[in-house]
Amino acid sequence: MILFYQTHSPFARKALVFAQEAGIVDRLEVIHHETSPTLRNARVYAENPLGKVPVLLRDGGEPIFDSDVICAYFDTLHDGAKLIPEAGEARWRALRLQAVAQGLAQAGIGLRWETERRPEHLRYQPLAEGYSDKIEASYDWLEGAIDADAPLNVGHIAVATALSWMAFRELPSFRGRARLTAWFDAFEQRPSMLATPLSGETHDR
Repeated sequence: MILFYQTHSPFARKALVFAQEAGIVDRLEVIHHETSPTLRNARVYAENPLGKVPVLLRDGGEPIFDSDVICAYFDTLHDGAKLIPEAGEARWRALRLQAVAQGLAQAGIGLRWETERRPEHLRYQPLAEGYSDKIEASYDWLEGAIDADAPLNVGHIAVATALSWMAFRELPSFRGRARLTAWFDAFEQRPSMLATPLSGETHDR
């Protein structure tokens, strides 16, 4: 399998960390692709009409995207404990964590557009403030929702990779939340996180 990747994408990293935790990373060839809404990558568009990574290419199968779907597919490829619980409240808690983490990263991306990436004269301060509100509310929610004692699941992976990316991009910090910070600092020492460091800059043109 080939994973189209980006070394500074929280979503691509989530898929790769999941593969590490599922024990299937040695089955992947990881290829970095730069993508941006303003910089078309024809190779990625050929596989994903949204032009975004991650994209998983499979021998004899259709491409799979986005990170949520790739993780779900990876969870079918191993015989260990499932990282996406199959039933009950554990499943919904894991998927809810994943949803908040995805939204957090999207809000961070939006905030970067309004404070850094968009030409200054086109930036809209009320929209930046709205994204900031979503980020702070997500941190507050995660402070109460994160469960350090729960078995590892996709929600944990999504939260950890989103928080790591927020810190990497020097976006509003979560570190005023003691439980969340302690959980993250421990999670970041997992081999799967150490093996997939964030790097690189965004290229919008």
